[in-house]
Amino acid sequence: MADTNLYQDLKTALEQFKTFLDANFTTIKPAIAALRTAVPQITQLLDKLIALMGQLKTEIENLNVGAIPGLAQVAQFTDGVKALLTTAENLLPAQKPAIDQVLAVVNVVSGLPTLDTVKADILALLQHITTKLTELKS
Repeated sequence: MADTNLYQDLKTALEQFKTFLDANFTTIKPAIAALRTAVPQITQLLDKLIALMGQLKTEIENLNVGAIPGLAQVAQFTDGVKALLTTAENLLPAQKPAIDQVLAVVNVVSGLPTLDTVKADILALLQHITTKLTELKS
C-alpha cells in the first residue's frame, strides 16, 4: 500500500475541484440555471454539497493536534506499524484484507502531525468552494 496522508489528499482533491470550478464557472452557472427547469434536483445537489463542505470545515476546524501530547512518538509508532504490516502482507497473503484495514487507520493517524501545516489551506479551499457553489445557486 502506498504511503498516503489523508489531509494532504483532501487538500489535493479540494485544490483540483477549486481549479475546475474557477476555470469552468462561467460555463457551469448558466447550464445549472437552465437545468433547474428540467432537473429541479440540481438545487438539492448544490444544497447538499454546500452542507457537506460546511460539515467538513467544522470537522477540520475542530481538529487540534497541537493539544495531543506525544504525537511525535505516535507518528514514529505508526511508521513502524506501517513497515511491519507492509512486510507481513507478503508473508500472510490471506490476511491482506485485515492488514489493509489496519493500514487505512495507520494512514489517517500518521497524517495528523502534518495537519497543522495544511489545515489553513484546507479551510481556505473549503471556503472558496462553498462560495462558488453558493454563487451557482443564485
